[in-house]
Amino acid sequence: MYAEKLPPHDPDAEEAVVGSLLIDGEAINRIAPLVKPEDFYRERNRWCFEACQSLYRRGDSIDQIAVARELSLHERLNEVGGPAYLSHLVSSVPTSVHVEYFAQIVNQTATMRRLIQAAGEIAAIGYADAPDVNVAMQEAEDLLFKVRNTHSVRDFVSIREVLDQYLEDTAGLDPMDRGTAPVPTGFVDLDAALGRLQRGDLFILAARPSIGKSTLAMNIARYAAGQGAVAAIFSLEMSREQLALRLLSAEAEVDSHMLRLGLLSENATSNVMTAIGELSDLGIYMDDSPLQTVLDMRSKIRRLHTDRGVDLLIVDYLQLIAGRSDQRGENRVQELSEITRQLKALARDLNVPVIALSQLSRSIEQRPDHYPQLSDLRESGSIEQDADVVAFIHRQDKILNEEQWNERYPTKAYPANQADIIIAKNRHGPTNAITLYFRAQYMRFENLAAEFSGV
Repeated sequence: MYAEKLPPHDPDAEEAVVGSLLIDGEAINRIAPLVKPEDFYRERNRWCFEACQSLYRRGDSIDQIAVARELSLHERLNEVGGPAYLSHLVSSVPTSVHVEYFAQIVNQTATMRRLIQAAGEIAAIGYADAPDVNVAMQEAEDLLFKVRNTHSVRDFVSIREVLDQYLEDTAGLDPMDRGTAPVPTGFVDLDAALGRLQRGDLFILAARPSIGKSTLAMNIARYAAGQGAVAAIFSLEMSREQLALRLLSAEAEVDSHMLRLGLLSENATSNVMTAIGELSDLGIYMDDSPLQTVLDMRSKIRRLHTDRGVDLLIVDYLQLIAGRSDQRGENRVQELSEITRQLKALARDLNVPVIALSQLSRSIEQRPDHYPQLSDLRESGSIEQDADVVAFIHRQDKILNEEQWNERYPTKAYPANQADIIIAKNRHGPTNAITLYFRAQYMRFENLAAEFSGV
């Protein structure tokens, strides 16, 4: 018969932590962020540490005599082994210099014990055989992330440390330095306005139907992937084949309609084959499952992030995301508010920018200029509050034909194929508008300056 295996713990490290405090009471300031009473496996070591904490909170000195008195007040001195055990702790540690090292060991072993406990609770969830597997997966993931968050320790750092880290991170930074740099969009003016797509941000890109929000998002994904990024796309509206054809049309510069019909010239076919080779090497991943919840997306994207390391997430589009099944009593505005909060949390969790496409309400059509405003966000709820950036796509040539334009604005050139990207909210900088050129036949936006310079 095999003896039962004890959970991970290190009695020597626990004794070294408490002994260090008995030698040098000020050492508690160095380890307070690292270790908590519940991190101690041996009960008597936990009681001794709690006594030290109690003295610290009252502003009293921490030493062997004071800790013994504190333990006596709670009738624990004899249970820990009396004054002899405290003397043993003092004699076992010659100095408090290494108290932080021992505290980290205590914290690490406690984390391993929590991981074992979480594994048991996850097993219980599996054995419960709940009817909703998505809820079960959510509960299991939450248990693991709770362990991760418990282990994570942050404390004050000097401004010098922060700036030194900044210089280290940005020294020789490539256009797409994985995991640290903002993600470029490929559009010069947009990158200048936003400082590129910031990691951890929720970017809402909104427009009325058929204005080009999906195309712009795909163009951004293509450029970022070309710089070495990994882009993930949840398409709840279009199939992955439709998305791939859009990318292919833009890459090969062939008419998207003719590409769908398969009516290509020999030269266009050659361009398509070359483009297929270029696109096939890019880190672009597409999921076209309809009626997904944020929970579904989070589970999938975390797996991809673990395997490949995602740099950009695109969700097309917000209003098609399914609400939770246990929220049937809530209206759609409340559901969308919860969805945007979850997407923002996902952006922070993965440390990637999330571009969520959104429809605009019909109220925009009641205004003569059809100029979008934040209040036009369909079923908006807290979309505006949760988003770090909100941008709209506005195209005058979709509202007025050339004859109507000339009647209304006789001194202005007709803005054919021009799209205004209106940055209505920008948590990191100014709100303004930039203009891009839209090549409808290629399903591609381009920098306006490049278009008119003939590039």
